[in-house]
Amino acid sequence: MTSENQTMQPMEKRAALSVSGIFATRMLGLFMIFPVFAIFAQQEFKDVTGTQIGIAMGIYGLTQAFLQIPYGVLSDRFGRKPLIIAGMLVFMFGSIVCAMADSIEMMIVGRAIQGMGAVAAVLMATVADLVTEQFRLRAMSIVGMTIGFSFTLSLIIGPILGELFGVRGIFWVIALLALAGIFLVIFAVPKIEHQSFQREAEVDPSQFKDVLKNTQLLRLDMGVFVLHSILTAMFVVVPLMIRDTAHLDSIHDWELYLPVMLLSFVLMVPFIIMAESKGKMKEIFVGSIVTIGLVQVALLSFSGGYWPIFLILMVFFTAFNLLEASLPSLVVKLSPADKKGTASGVFSSSQFFGAALGGFVGGWMYQHHGIEGVFLFTSAIALLWAAVAATMQKPLPLSIASVPIQGIVMQGDVPALTQQLLAYDGVHEVVFVLSENRVFFKIDRKKIDEVGLINYLERGLA
Repeated sequence: MTSENQTMQPMEKRAALSVSGIFATRMLGLFMIFPVFAIFAQQEFKDVTGTQIGIAMGIYGLTQAFLQIPYGVLSDRFGRKPLIIAGMLVFMFGSIVCAMADSIEMMIVGRAIQGMGAVAAVLMATVADLVTEQFRLRAMSIVGMTIGFSFTLSLIIGPILGELFGVRGIFWVIALLALAGIFLVIFAVPKIEHQSFQREAEVDPSQFKDVLKNTQLLRLDMGVFVLHSILTAMFVVVPLMIRDTAHLDSIHDWELYLPVMLLSFVLMVPFIIMAESKGKMKEIFVGSIVTIGLVQVALLSFSGGYWPIFLILMVFFTAFNLLEASLPSLVVKLSPADKKGTASGVFSSSQFFGAALGGFVGGWMYQHHGIEGVFLFTSAIALLWAAVAATMQKPLPLSIASVPIQGIVMQGDVPALTQQLLAYDGVHEVVFVLSENRVFFKIDRKKIDEVGLINYLERGLA
């Protein structure tokens, strides 16, 4: 049974859109420099090494990975908005350091400070605070789509801004974007009247052991780690390849990235439909990983030309976008009902650690073994990931929901109530968390949603 009321309240829409806007300012700020940084660093800093370029590109991931969980914990104590503002101020300061850096070492420091503005988990908790359970999945989807679009946009407008203002100008623009994000927090994000720990969006340290023992989730953590390692390592050298073999200056790279990204989005749509509506998620997922690996092999033997690099990047970003959309969805499908927040936190940290490793190893391989060395590294880890992903279980089309307990439930009542709720069509997992007066479910939303779950729970308590 699904509910008839499918309309978000204006405040909920405002929350989803304003948080999406803040995410967009951060994503643009982190990735706009990817298409132009390697060439800029070679031209700007004397005797810069490949390793230093890679560290500068990836180090934001290291500081982000270490600090995002502490930010979430602190936001529970001091409030969401103060922590988001603090993080955005740190991010803005790091951007200014980068804009004024007169050495690659100072640039690395600036990028590390950018990563210290690790507010992603706090932003997701803010959405959970402000949006009711019934529409939380929809709000999170809006945020997720914004993140994907912002990454795509960053690759296109980075070179354009570089042409207009220079690469240092890009960092000044990023600082202004951070300031715009702060204004969104103050004036656009609704006031949080009742903040509480949000198990669906925040990390519970007591669950780390269970999440890290879950082999299905570990496959996904490894996957996002490898995917972002490949992405960062690629951008240590791809701008140089475009310049030297496709004869495009970095500030004109947008002429390549714009059609590549647009076509990749169009091409991935039928695969998403096939994965979700035809039950082919695992096949599409593993196929995309294999495609990523084959692209790395193709880049390893790349001999030059505009159209070959155009085709290779189009295929890469089609597969990359599919995986970026699929991985968070699989975390939800495979996570235990009451551990989604912790599973997502570990997954997100794995992503940022992967970006750091990709920059570090990609830069080192480029310095010591040339462009071929970079793609030997990315080819190897992609094919290893494909082998691991092939052993994953076939995911069911499920999502996580939670509803408050309206009556009084004693611990002794839980087993019988759990079996009673599992008997309803569309309910696949039930977890009572009596300390929070809430029940967590794994459900098929084509058959039941939060309103239906509340009705069923009330019947069980009657």
